[in-house]
Amino acid sequence: MILVTGGAGFIGSNIVAALCERGVPVTVCDRLRDNDKWRNLAKSNFSDLVEPDALDAWLAGQPRLDAVVHMGAISATTECDADLIFDVNVRLSTRLWDWCTAHGTPLIYASSAATYGAGTHGFDDDALPEALARLRPLNAYGWSKHFFDRRVSDGIAAGRVAPPQWVGLKFFNVYGPNEYHKGTMRSVVAQKYAAVASGQPVKLFTSHHPEYPDGGQMRDFVYVEDCVDVTLWLLDRPGVSGLYNLGSGQARSFADLARAMAVAAGQPSRIEFVPMPEAIRPNYQYFTEARMRKLRDAGYDRPLTSIEDGVRRYVERYLAGPDPYR
Repeated sequence: MILVTGGAGFIGSNIVAALCERGVPVTVCDRLRDNDKWRNLAKSNFSDLVEPDALDAWLAGQPRLDAVVHMGAISATTECDADLIFDVNVRLSTRLWDWCTAHGTPLIYASSAATYGAGTHGFDDDALPEALARLRPLNAYGWSKHFFDRRVSDGIAAGRVAPPQWVGLKFFNVYGPNEYHKGTMRSVVAQKYAAVASGQPVKLFTSHHPEYPDGGQMRDFVYVEDCVDVTLWLLDRPGVSGLYNLGSGQARSFADLARAMAVAAGQPSRIEFVPMPEAIRPNYQYFTEARMRKLRDAGYDRPLTSIEDGVRRYVERYLAGPDPYR
């Protein structure tokens, strides 16, 4: 049995689907509420659904689990309730870490590229306490993920007992099926595809940085299938532990992404630029790029998906079809 927290969410539901396809018993911990988030799980034959408020009691009744995949989090970078963010992203993560340590259970958890902040100190996934201490996240979400990474790093450096396998994954800009419930936090592909498919232009932000032209702001866009593949690869290799970047390893511009969407939709590429909202200008990231050497050195040698291939798969298999869910 594998527990997947946040299992009805974007990355979590894709992991649940892949585990169920393997025939692995899966318990999902998440809230479905009254929207269409349940559709993310509708095709997966998982074992049980546990509400987050009942998770501690549920864990108390489990003699053992094969692994915990902890994707549950307050992930909106615009969330302003820092107390709520800390409670979910740090305290819950700490309780799961302690439970996995006590029960000898592998733990894979979601960190984030938001921990790097503006990228002033680069994007190297160095887990040493002194390296993490240099990072300056730009929002409460990134800070909470960074806080837990530092808690883990300090414990490992001090020689404290840890789960037999522990992995933190610093996800970069993930896109793909089952992100539709995320509203404004959906990827640009999910938000803009319908307009592109109907021949309308993609509207991108103007740049307010002299080194980046309009539409030239760059991100490491990673297809969710790669995130799932890495997670399964880690579950199959209990000897691999550490803090790892998870991106494509190549920064691409938003203009590149818009062109890839147009090709996938069979439409001419049309881009219009709109002013960047003043509220986000001070903390806007103009460049992110995952350094993937550490994961490669750990043995992961499979190719990572380009935006051209990833957007094409996303469109052909999901967005352009009658059922966009995995």
